[in-house]
Amino acid sequence: MIEARNVVKAFDGFRALDGLTMTVPKGSVYGLVGPNGAGKSTLLRHITGIYRQDSGEVLLEGEPIYENPAAKARVASIPDELYYFLSASTRDMAKFLKGFYPRFDQNRYRTLRDLFSQVDEKRPMRRLSKGMQKQAAFWLSLCCRPEVLVLDEPVDGLDPVMRRQVWSLIMADVAQEGTTVLVSSHNLRELEDVCDRVGILSHGKVLIERSLTDLQENLVKMQVVFQERELPRLPDDLEVLHVSQVGRIHTLIVRGNATDVTNRLAVYAPILLEALPLTLEEIFIYELGGEDYAVRDIIL
Repeated sequence: MIEARNVVKAFDGFRALDGLTMTVPKGSVYGLVGPNGAGKSTLLRHITGIYRQDSGEVLLEGEPIYENPAAKARVASIPDELYYFLSASTRDMAKFLKGFYPRFDQNRYRTLRDLFSQVDEKRPMRRLSKGMQKQAAFWLSLCCRPEVLVLDEPVDGLDPVMRRQVWSLIMADVAQEGTTVLVSSHNLRELEDVCDRVGILSHGKVLIERSLTDLQENLVKMQVVFQERELPRLPDDLEVLHVSQVGRIHTLIVRGNATDVTNRLAVYAPILLEALPLTLEEIFIYELGGEDYAVRDIIL
């Protein structure tokens, strides 16, 4: 389990993390989402032991991560900007990583060579395309057999077929090895397919941390056609986050359970009343709508 407790990190007076608290359960796939500048990459650099927090704690199974080689050996990372020695090939980096990761699996390295066959393991990584470099990074990271895999914009540069293959490998490790995956991405549609828990960041804090199921049950999109063309006056305690209208169809984004909201709107005897689940992208937009985020007038 990964825990961040009241973590503060400032750069030249700017608080990138401002009392952030979050928990990543062991064996989960945790999606970290938020607008640019929310603190996602800064948080990931604390979890991988690169940054030291100004205050608070960042723990792996109850042990501090910073300056803890034993904890770091359990964590593998694929950052947004990949690291490799300028003249090193994929094979060279495998030998380098083997010295840091006791569980580095040489047999797996050979097995995955066929999957990542487009990558020339003898060629310097700096001479590979961005997509090939990203494939090499996944190849190496998966061979480290980490207990925790930290991914920052992980599949940028990969074609759709390779994206699917990479995620299949990762999810197999989650199912078979109990690997914990923490992934930050702007591709919310992709996160929706793989994550079982989501944390939404804004201004250096975690605003919401729930399972994807709980998030989807707490917001509902209602499509309604009333007897009259205009929207009737709704109860003041019905928390409507957004309203849009196309023709006679009103689309309401309402906080609450779909069954409860449906029952409350049914008293208006609508011609049409339908509850629709929201995507993670829609949840992200409307949950941040009250956090000075310019999305209130977006119509999805």
